[in-house]
Amino acid sequence: MSSNRATLKKVADTLGLSVNTVSRALAGKDAVKESTRQLIEKTAADMGYVPNSMARSLVLGKAMTIGLVITNPSNPFYARLISSVEEQCRNHGYSLLLFATEENPANERTAVQTLYRWGVDGAIVVPSQQSVESWELLKRYDIPMVLINRYLDGFDCDFVGVDYEQGAYDATRQLLQTNAERRVFLLEEDLEISTVRSRISGYVRAMTEAGQGPERHLVQRVPTNRLDSSTLPWDPAAAYRAANDLMDQFVPGTAVLVGNDHFALGIYKALVEAGRRIPEDIEVFGYGNHPFSAYMQPPLSTMALPAESIGSSAVNLLMQRIDRTASSDEVSHIITPAEMILRESTRHLNGAVISAGATR
Repeated sequence: MSSNRATLKKVADTLGLSVNTVSRALAGKDAVKESTRQLIEKTAADMGYVPNSMARSLVLGKAMTIGLVITNPSNPFYARLISSVEEQCRNHGYSLLLFATEENPANERTAVQTLYRWGVDGAIVVPSQQSVESWELLKRYDIPMVLINRYLDGFDCDFVGVDYEQGAYDATRQLLQTNAERRVFLLEEDLEISTVRSRISGYVRAMTEAGQGPERHLVQRVPTNRLDSSTLPWDPAAAYRAANDLMDQFVPGTAVLVGNDHFALGIYKALVEAGRRIPEDIEVFGYGNHPFSAYMQPPLSTMALPAESIGSSAVNLLMQRIDRTASSDEVSHIITPAEMILRESTRHLNGAVISAGATR
Protein backbone atom coordinates (compact mmCIF):
# COMPACT_ATOMS: atom_id res chain seq x y z
CA MET A 1 0.00 0.00 0.00
CA SER A 2 1.38 3.43 -0.91
CA SER A 3 2.66 5.56 2.00
CA ASN A 4 1.15 8.58 0.23
CA ARG A 5 -2.38 7.36 0.82
CA ALA A 6 -4.42 9.70 3.00
CA THR A 7 -5.44 8.06 6.27
CA LEU A 8 -7.62 9.09 9.18
CA LYS A 9 -4.45 9.75 11.21
CA LYS A 10 -2.99 12.01 8.51
CA VAL A 11 -6.24 13.99 8.31
CA ALA A 12 -6.32 14.24 12.11
CA ASP A 13 -2.66 15.32 12.32
CA THR A 14 -3.21 17.96 9.65
CA LEU A 15 -6.06 19.47 11.67
CA GLY A 16 -4.58 18.89 15.11
CA LEU A 17 -7.57 16.77 16.10
CA SER A 18 -7.94 13.26 17.46
CA VAL A 19 -8.47 10.31 15.14
CA ASN A 20 -11.69 9.55 17.01
CA THR A 21 -13.10 13.03 16.33
CA VAL A 22 -12.24 12.82 12.63
CA SER A 23 -13.72 9.32 12.39
CA ARG A 24 -16.96 10.35 14.08
CA ALA A 25 -17.32 13.43 11.89
CA LEU A 26 -16.81 11.51 8.64
CA ALA A 27 -19.24 8.81 9.81
CA GLY A 28 -21.90 11.46 10.48
CA LYS A 29 -21.96 10.78 14.21
CA ASP A 30 -23.29 13.24 16.78
CA ALA A 31 -21.20 15.21 19.30
CA VAL A 32 -19.11 16.93 16.63
CA LYS A 33 -19.74 20.65 16.05
CA GLU A 34 -21.11 21.42 12.57
CA SER A 35 -18.29 23.89 11.83
CA THR A 36 -15.73 21.24 12.82
CA ARG A 37 -17.48 18.59 10.76
CA GLN A 38 -17.44 20.79 7.66
CA LEU A 39 -13.74 21.55 8.14
CA ILE A 40 -12.93 17.86 8.54
CA GLU A 41 -14.96 16.87 5.46
CA LYS A 42 -13.28 19.57 3.34
CA THR A 43 -9.78 18.64 4.51
CA ALA A 44 -10.42 14.92 3.95
CA ALA A 45 -11.70 15.62 0.44
CA ASP A 46 -8.73 17.88 -0.37
CA MET A 47 -6.32 15.21 0.83
CA GLY A 48 -8.10 12.52 -1.22
CA TYR A 49 -9.08 10.46 1.81
CA VAL A 50 -11.09 7.30 0.97
CA PRO A 51 -12.49 5.17 3.84
CA ASN A 52 -10.87 1.76 4.25
CA SER A 53 -13.80 -0.64 3.92
CA MET A 54 -11.96 -3.51 5.61
CA ALA A 55 -11.13 -1.35 8.61
CA ARG A 56 -14.71 -0.07 8.70
CA SER A 57 -15.98 -3.65 8.68
CA LEU A 58 -13.78 -4.52 11.66
CA VAL A 59 -15.05 -1.51 13.59
CA LEU A 60 -18.71 -2.22 12.78
CA GLY A 61 -18.47 -5.98 13.11
CA LYS A 62 -20.00 -6.35 9.64
CA ALA A 63 -18.68 -7.19 6.18
CA MET A 64 -20.96 -4.51 4.73
CA THR A 65 -21.61 -6.91 1.84
CA ILE A 66 -24.81 -8.55 0.61
CA GLY A 67 -24.91 -11.64 -1.58
CA LEU A 68 -27.37 -11.79 -4.49
CA VAL A 69 -27.93 -15.23 -6.00
CA ILE A 70 -30.00 -15.41 -9.19
CA THR A 71 -30.50 -18.04 -11.85
CA ASN A 72 -29.84 -16.18 -15.10
CA PRO A 73 -28.73 -12.53 -15.44
CA SER A 74 -29.82 -12.37 -19.08
CA ASN A 75 -33.45 -12.65 -18.01
CA PRO A 76 -34.71 -9.04 -18.44
CA PHE A 77 -36.62 -9.26 -15.15
CA TYR A 78 -33.49 -10.27 -13.27
CA ALA A 79 -31.40 -7.62 -15.02
CA ARG A 80 -33.77 -4.96 -13.65
CA LEU A 81 -33.82 -6.71 -10.29
CA ILE A 82 -30.02 -6.63 -10.04
CA SER A 83 -30.01 -2.87 -10.68
CA SER A 84 -32.67 -2.29 -8.04
CA VAL A 85 -30.95 -4.44 -5.40
CA GLU A 86 -27.54 -2.86 -6.08
CA GLU A 87 -28.95 0.66 -5.79
CA GLN A 88 -30.74 -0.10 -2.54
CA CYS A 89 -27.67 -1.82 -1.07
CA ARG A 90 -25.53 1.18 -2.03
CA ASN A 91 -28.01 3.49 -0.30
CA HIS A 92 -27.54 1.44 2.87
CA GLY A 93 -23.75 1.52 2.53
CA TYR A 94 -23.40 -2.11 1.41
CA SER A 95 -21.56 -3.68 -1.51
CA LEU A 96 -23.12 -6.44 -3.63
CA LEU A 97 -21.66 -9.86 -4.40
CA LEU A 98 -23.45 -11.44 -7.39
CA PHE A 99 -23.78 -15.12 -8.31
CA ALA A 100 -25.57 -16.71 -11.29
CA THR A 101 -26.41 -20.38 -10.77
CA GLU A 102 -27.90 -21.18 -14.21
CA GLU A 103 -30.49 -23.45 -12.49
CA ASN A 104 -27.66 -25.74 -11.33
CA PRO A 105 -27.74 -27.10 -7.73
CA ALA A 106 -23.94 -27.57 -7.77
CA ASN A 107 -23.53 -23.87 -8.58
CA GLU A 108 -25.90 -23.08 -5.71
CA ARG A 109 -23.72 -25.04 -3.29
CA THR A 110 -20.64 -23.18 -4.50
CA ALA A 111 -22.43 -19.86 -4.08
CA VAL A 112 -23.41 -20.71 -0.49
CA GLN A 113 -19.87 -21.77 0.40
CA THR A 114 -18.48 -18.55 -1.09
CA LEU A 115 -21.03 -16.42 0.75
CA TYR A 116 -19.93 -18.04 3.98
CA ARG A 117 -16.21 -17.59 3.24
CA TRP A 118 -16.77 -13.92 2.45
CA GLY A 119 -18.71 -13.50 5.66
CA VAL A 120 -21.56 -11.64 3.98
CA ASP A 121 -24.08 -9.95 6.23
CA GLY A 122 -27.08 -11.36 4.37
CA ALA A 123 -28.27 -12.90 1.10
CA ILE A 124 -31.07 -12.34 -1.40
CA VAL A 125 -31.78 -15.53 -3.28
CA VAL A 126 -33.64 -16.77 -6.37
CA PRO A 127 -33.50 -20.57 -5.83
CA SER A 128 -33.37 -23.11 -8.64
CA GLN A 129 -35.99 -25.08 -6.64
CA GLN A 130 -34.28 -28.38 -7.37
CA SER A 131 -33.10 -28.71 -3.76
CA VAL A 132 -33.37 -26.92 -0.42
CA GLU A 133 -30.11 -28.40 0.86
CA SER A 134 -27.92 -25.38 0.01
CA TRP A 135 -30.33 -22.91 1.57
CA GLU A 136 -30.73 -25.01 4.70
CA LEU A 137 -26.95 -24.83 4.99
CA LEU A 138 -27.02 -21.04 4.65
CA LYS A 139 -29.55 -20.90 7.49
CA ARG A 140 -27.28 -23.07 9.64
CA TYR A 141 -24.52 -20.56 8.98
CA ASP A 142 -26.90 -18.04 10.58
CA ILE A 143 -26.78 -15.73 7.55
CA PRO A 144 -30.02 -13.73 7.16
CA MET A 145 -31.73 -14.57 3.88
CA VAL A 146 -34.67 -13.39 1.78
CA LEU A 147 -36.04 -15.49 -1.10
CA ILE A 148 -37.29 -13.53 -4.09
CA ASN A 149 -39.49 -14.40 -7.06
CA ARG A 150 -39.52 -18.15 -6.30
CA TYR A 151 -40.47 -19.79 -3.02
CA LEU A 152 -39.38 -23.14 -1.64
CA ASP A 153 -42.16 -25.41 -0.38
CA GLY A 154 -41.78 -26.15 3.31
CA PHE A 155 -38.82 -23.79 3.72
CA ASP A 156 -39.37 -21.29 6.51
CA CYS A 157 -37.89 -18.07 5.15
CA ASP A 158 -38.76 -14.47 4.30
CA PHE A 159 -40.09 -14.15 0.76
CA VAL A 160 -40.72 -11.27 -1.64
CA GLY A 161 -42.40 -12.06 -4.95
CA VAL A 162 -44.94 -11.38 -7.66
CA ASP A 163 -48.52 -12.63 -7.61
CA TYR A 164 -48.05 -14.73 -10.75
CA GLU A 165 -51.25 -16.68 -10.17
CA GLN A 166 -53.46 -13.60 -10.00
CA GLY A 167 -51.69 -12.14 -13.03
CA ALA A 168 -52.44 -15.22 -15.14
CA TYR A 169 -55.99 -15.29 -13.79
CA ASP A 170 -56.54 -11.65 -14.77
CA ALA A 171 -55.04 -12.18 -18.23
CA THR A 172 -57.19 -15.25 -18.85
CA ARG A 173 -60.32 -13.43 -17.67
CA GLN A 174 -59.48 -10.61 -20.06
CA LEU A 175 -59.30 -13.08 -22.95
CA LEU A 176 -62.61 -14.67 -21.92
CA GLN A 177 -64.50 -11.38 -21.75
CA THR A 178 -65.66 -11.49 -25.36
CA ASN A 179 -66.72 -15.15 -25.11
CA ALA A 180 -66.63 -17.28 -21.96
CA GLU A 181 -66.71 -20.43 -24.13
CA ARG A 182 -63.77 -19.54 -26.34
CA ARG A 183 -60.70 -21.76 -26.51
CA VAL A 184 -57.80 -20.24 -24.61
CA PHE A 185 -54.43 -21.96 -24.83
CA LEU A 186 -51.67 -21.46 -22.28
CA LEU A 187 -48.12 -22.06 -23.51
CA GLU A 188 -45.78 -22.46 -20.55
CA GLU A 189 -42.18 -23.42 -20.14
CA ASP A 190 -41.54 -27.07 -19.27
CA LEU A 191 -39.76 -26.25 -16.02
CA GLU A 192 -41.00 -27.19 -12.55
CA ILE A 193 -40.66 -23.87 -10.74
CA SER A 194 -43.15 -21.96 -8.61
CA THR A 195 -43.64 -19.13 -11.10
CA VAL A 196 -44.76 -21.55 -13.82
CA ARG A 197 -46.98 -23.51 -11.44
CA SER A 198 -48.59 -20.31 -10.21
CA ARG A 199 -49.42 -19.07 -13.71
CA ILE A 200 -50.94 -22.43 -14.62
CA SER A 201 -53.00 -22.33 -11.42
CA GLY A 202 -54.31 -18.84 -12.22
CA TYR A 203 -55.21 -19.86 -15.78
CA VAL A 204 -57.02 -23.00 -14.60
CA ARG A 205 -58.94 -21.02 -11.97
CA ALA A 206 -60.18 -18.50 -14.55
CA MET A 207 -61.17 -21.21 -17.03
CA THR A 208 -63.00 -23.17 -14.33
CA GLU A 209 -64.91 -20.10 -13.14
CA ALA A 210 -65.95 -19.52 -16.76
CA GLY A 211 -67.58 -22.95 -16.74
CA GLN A 212 -64.93 -24.71 -18.82
CA GLY A 213 -64.11 -28.14 -17.45
CA PRO A 214 -60.71 -29.86 -17.28
CA GLU A 215 -60.97 -31.05 -20.88
CA ARG A 216 -60.93 -27.39 -21.93
CA HIS A 217 -57.81 -26.53 -19.92
CA LEU A 218 -55.44 -26.31 -22.87
CA VAL A 219 -52.03 -26.11 -21.21
CA GLN A 220 -49.10 -26.79 -23.53
CA ARG A 221 -45.58 -27.14 -22.11
CA VAL A 222 -42.79 -25.71 -24.27
CA PRO A 223 -39.36 -27.39 -23.89
CA THR A 224 -36.97 -25.33 -21.78
CA ASN A 225 -33.38 -24.48 -22.66
CA ARG A 226 -32.50 -23.06 -19.24
CA LEU A 227 -30.71 -26.19 -18.06
CA ASP A 228 -28.47 -26.32 -21.14
CA SER A 229 -27.64 -22.70 -21.89
CA SER A 230 -26.52 -19.52 -20.14
CA THR A 231 -28.06 -17.36 -22.86
CA LEU A 232 -31.60 -15.98 -22.78
CA PRO A 233 -33.71 -18.32 -20.66
CA TRP A 234 -36.53 -18.60 -23.20
CA ASP A 235 -36.27 -19.63 -26.83
CA PRO A 236 -38.82 -18.08 -29.25
CA ALA A 237 -38.01 -20.89 -31.68
CA ALA A 238 -39.36 -23.48 -29.22
CA ALA A 239 -42.66 -21.59 -28.99
CA TYR A 240 -42.69 -21.22 -32.80
CA ARG A 241 -42.45 -25.00 -33.18
CA ALA A 242 -45.14 -25.56 -30.54
CA ALA A 243 -47.47 -23.09 -32.27
CA ASN A 244 -47.00 -24.81 -35.62
CA ASP A 245 -47.88 -28.14 -34.02
CA LEU A 246 -51.08 -26.54 -32.67
CA MET A 247 -51.97 -24.52 -35.76
CA ASP A 248 -54.87 -26.78 -36.78
CA GLN A 249 -56.43 -26.02 -33.37
CA PHE A 250 -55.85 -22.28 -33.64
CA VAL A 251 -59.19 -21.66 -35.31
CA PRO A 252 -60.53 -18.09 -35.60
CA GLY A 253 -61.69 -16.87 -32.21
CA THR A 254 -58.98 -18.74 -30.32
CA ALA A 255 -56.74 -16.93 -27.82
CA VAL A 256 -53.23 -17.74 -26.65
CA LEU A 257 -51.71 -16.78 -23.31
CA VAL A 258 -47.94 -17.32 -23.03
CA GLY A 259 -45.81 -17.53 -19.91
CA ASN A 260 -43.29 -14.99 -21.20
CA ASP A 261 -43.04 -12.41 -23.97
CA HIS A 262 -40.22 -14.27 -25.74
CA PHE A 263 -42.63 -17.11 -26.46
CA ALA A 264 -44.99 -14.55 -27.98
CA LEU A 265 -42.32 -13.75 -30.59
CA GLY A 266 -42.42 -17.37 -31.74
CA ILE A 267 -46.22 -17.43 -31.69
CA TYR A 268 -46.38 -14.28 -33.83
CA LYS A 269 -44.04 -15.74 -36.45
CA ALA A 270 -46.02 -18.98 -36.70
CA LEU A 271 -49.36 -17.15 -36.97
CA VAL A 272 -48.12 -14.73 -39.63
CA GLU A 273 -46.70 -17.55 -41.73
CA ALA A 274 -50.06 -19.38 -41.45
CA GLY A 275 -51.93 -16.27 -42.61
CA ARG A 276 -53.63 -15.69 -39.24
CA ARG A 277 -54.31 -12.10 -38.19
CA ILE A 278 -53.63 -10.77 -34.69
CA PRO A 279 -56.02 -10.01 -33.00
CA GLU A 280 -58.76 -10.40 -35.63
CA ASP A 281 -58.30 -14.22 -35.86
CA ILE A 282 -56.17 -15.02 -32.81
CA GLU A 283 -55.59 -12.93 -29.71
CA VAL A 284 -52.19 -13.20 -28.03
CA PHE A 285 -51.40 -12.21 -24.44
CA GLY A 286 -47.84 -12.15 -23.07
CA TYR A 287 -46.24 -12.10 -19.63
CA GLY A 288 -43.33 -9.95 -18.46
CA ASN A 289 -43.66 -6.69 -20.43
CA HIS A 290 -40.14 -7.06 -21.80
CA PRO A 291 -38.79 -3.98 -23.62
CA PHE A 292 -39.56 -5.30 -27.10
CA SER A 293 -43.23 -6.13 -26.39
CA ALA A 294 -44.47 -2.60 -27.14
CA TYR A 295 -42.67 -2.71 -30.53
CA MET A 296 -44.04 -6.01 -31.79
CA GLN A 297 -46.53 -5.82 -34.64
CA PRO A 298 -49.13 -5.50 -33.34
CA PRO A 299 -47.93 -4.36 -29.89
CA LEU A 300 -48.32 -7.13 -27.34
CA SER A 301 -50.73 -7.09 -24.40
CA THR A 302 -48.83 -8.40 -21.39
CA MET A 303 -48.40 -8.45 -17.62
CA ALA A 304 -45.71 -6.12 -16.28
CA LEU A 305 -43.57 -7.42 -13.41
CA PRO A 306 -42.50 -4.97 -10.67
CA ALA A 307 -38.78 -5.83 -10.55
CA GLU A 308 -37.79 -2.51 -8.97
CA SER A 309 -40.36 -2.87 -6.18
CA ILE A 310 -39.35 -6.49 -5.55
CA GLY A 311 -35.67 -5.54 -5.26
CA SER A 312 -36.33 -2.60 -2.97
CA SER A 313 -38.64 -4.58 -0.68
CA ALA A 314 -36.19 -7.48 -0.48
CA VAL A 315 -33.27 -5.25 0.53
CA ASN A 316 -35.33 -3.35 3.09
CA LEU A 317 -36.57 -6.61 4.64
CA LEU A 318 -33.05 -8.04 4.70
CA MET A 319 -31.72 -4.91 6.39
CA GLN A 320 -34.33 -5.35 9.13
CA ARG A 321 -33.06 -8.89 9.67
CA ILE A 322 -29.43 -7.77 9.70
CA ASP A 323 -30.16 -4.94 12.13
CA ARG A 324 -32.51 -7.22 14.10
CA THR A 325 -35.34 -4.71 13.88
CA ALA A 326 -37.72 -7.33 12.43
CA SER A 327 -39.30 -10.01 14.58
CA SER A 328 -36.89 -12.96 14.65
CA ASP A 329 -39.63 -15.58 14.78
CA GLU A 330 -42.15 -14.17 12.30
CA VAL A 331 -41.52 -14.90 8.63
CA SER A 332 -42.60 -12.15 6.22
CA HIS A 333 -44.20 -12.78 2.83
CA ILE A 334 -44.49 -9.70 0.60
CA ILE A 335 -46.48 -10.33 -2.58
CA THR A 336 -46.70 -7.61 -5.23
CA PRO A 337 -49.30 -7.67 -8.04
CA ALA A 338 -48.39 -7.71 -11.71
CA GLU A 339 -49.82 -4.89 -13.84
CA MET A 340 -51.96 -5.54 -16.90
CA ILE A 341 -50.75 -3.70 -20.01
CA LEU A 342 -53.35 -3.82 -22.79
CA ARG A 343 -52.22 -3.25 -26.36
CA GLU A 344 -53.41 -4.13 -29.85
CA SER A 345 -52.84 -7.91 -29.68
CA THR A 346 -56.11 -8.23 -27.73
CA ARG A 347 -59.61 -6.74 -27.92
CA HIS A 348 -62.11 -4.96 -25.68
CA LEU A 349 -65.43 -6.51 -24.68
CA ASN A 350 -67.09 -4.73 -27.59
CA GLY A 351 -64.57 -6.16 -30.03
CA ALA A 352 -62.72 -2.92 -30.70
CA VAL A 353 -58.95 -3.16 -30.85
CA ILE A 354 -57.28 -1.70 -27.75
CA SER A 355 -55.09 1.37 -28.18
CA ALA A 356 -51.33 0.90 -27.92
CA GLY A 357 -49.88 1.56 -24.50
CA ALA A 358 -53.28 1.58 -22.77
CA THR A 359 -53.11 0.28 -19.22
CA ARG A 360 -55.53 -1.00 -16.65
